[in-house]
Amino acid sequence: MSAPLVPAVQEVQFGPLAARIYGCGGAAPAALVLHLHGGTFNTGSVENGRCVAEALRDAGAAVASVAYPLAPGHRFPETLEDIYGALQALHAKRRAWSGRTTPLHVAGEEAGGNLAAALAMMARDRGGPRLAGQILFSPMLDACLATHSLRIADAGPVGCRWADGWHDYLGSPDRAAHPYAAPLGAVRLSGLPPALIVTAEDDPLRDECASYADKLRKAGVRAELHVEPGPTDWPGAYSAAEREPCCLESVHDPLVTFFRSTAPP
Repeated sequence: MSAPLVPAVQEVQFGPLAARIYGCGGAAPAALVLHLHGGTFNTGSVENGRCVAEALRDAGAAVASVAYPLAPGHRFPETLEDIYGALQALHAKRRAWSGRTTPLHVAGEEAGGNLAAALAMMARDRGGPRLAGQILFSPMLDACLATHSLRIADAGPVGCRWADGWHDYLGSPDRAAHPYAAPLGAVRLSGLPPALIVTAEDDPLRDECASYADKLRKAGVRAELHVEPGPTDWPGAYSAAEREPCCLESVHDPLVTFFRSTAPP
């Protein structure tokens, strides 16, 4: 079935959350992706996430980029529950932007990567929607902030934007024990959809990306780790909405390959 003709960019509403749809025109999309913009839980916007959303679209996906509520006004788990509702709504209305059988993915960068990884767990635990894959760009997965890649970036548990973001999102340290809050600490990862994790040699979040990919593989989940050679503008590349051309051309081929490998037979 061919995809419906929709505007290249369309503003929609999924319950209380606004979203921006990046359509594929008349082409049948390879995937339908719920995208969550970057930042550190307390910053970021759909416009800041435009570069990543367009990279996903250019790789063949129809993309719904969701404007989720920011901390500290909205915290875990309420924020995540709102986004899960948006995922359910996107799945229910998927024929408006893709075919009925188009694979559904979640994707996000930095804090959005954390939320996307958590959505994959929620969808597994709650019986759907069924996800074909998760695409995580430099996801914030570990609230401890003790990795080597963060230390050499002069970041740590206090006084850096990641620490402030975690504090604003969680509210209290004990919430970091929940696997939906800090996915790297999860002990049950089996049954999750395949993952493509994108990072870079000079990415402060590189080590937790590599650790999560390793944990997924040990749990029997297919996980691909794509590491950009340095020096790069990571993670600044994710929020470079004003730059033309888009700064993520190098991940185009891995995205195309991932969509193909997770497509139904």
